[in-house]
Amino acid sequence: MPTALITGPATGIGRAFADKLAVEGYDLVLVSRDEARLKEVAADLTRLHGVACEVIAADLTDRDDLARVEERFRTGPIEVLVNNAGFGQKKPFWANSVETEEKQFDLLVRVVLRLTHAAVLPMIERGSGAVINVSSVAGFLQRGPYSAHKSWVTTFSAGLAIQLHAKGVAVMALCPGLVHTEFHDRMGMDKSVIPSFMWLDATDMVDAAWKDLMRGKAISIPSLRYKLLMAAARYTPRTLIARLSTVGLDGRRR
Repeated sequence: MPTALITGPATGIGRAFADKLAVEGYDLVLVSRDEARLKEVAADLTRLHGVACEVIAADLTDRDDLARVEERFRTGPIEVLVNNAGFGQKKPFWANSVETEEKQFDLLVRVVLRLTHAAVLPMIERGSGAVINVSSVAGFLQRGPYSAHKSWVTTFSAGLAIQLHAKGVAVMALCPGLVHTEFHDRMGMDKSVIPSFMWLDATDMVDAAWKDLMRGKAISIPSLRYKLLMAAARYTPRTLIARLSTVGLDGRRR
């Protein structure tokens, strides 16, 4: 069976990808910090789908741990990489320590760069493989470091997709909107202020993303509602987008 490696697979989008890839016939390599939780997820996936699951407990912001995960691409073929691990900040940029901001930068940018590099080298040699880098529609807005990091992920992935297409390797930036996961709960967001139609189901979103990957898309924006919103954003003056981006999800200006 082919093998897929997923970072941040315990809940939300990462878990939805684990289920999807297991259904598609992939054995799994699961990477996260919480070894106990990873083992629970691995046992659940094996029970539900009959796939083999390998667990790598690693803090991807730790260079030694990251190196161990990179080494996994050299010890056995990985056909699909899903770079999903990430976190958001409750406070604005200036209210966080620079060390906290660096940690987010490392996880959302440096880890994506390094794992993508580790993955595509053997994929190019085989002439096949796929990388899905989970970005966000926030990358099309102006909302501080998180948006900047996600903008980089989208541009990086789309550029690689063009360069690697002829080599048989697919790269796609997945840019979801608001998805029902633990991500927003950990940030302390009051989700009740967001209209219900703005929320996506993680399983449905991943199904749509997988179809986009199979179609060869370099950027996937799941759901018609977010496609229309992002299309409208292209023709919205940047000054207006900047003004709207200063309004927090609780309706207060930042």
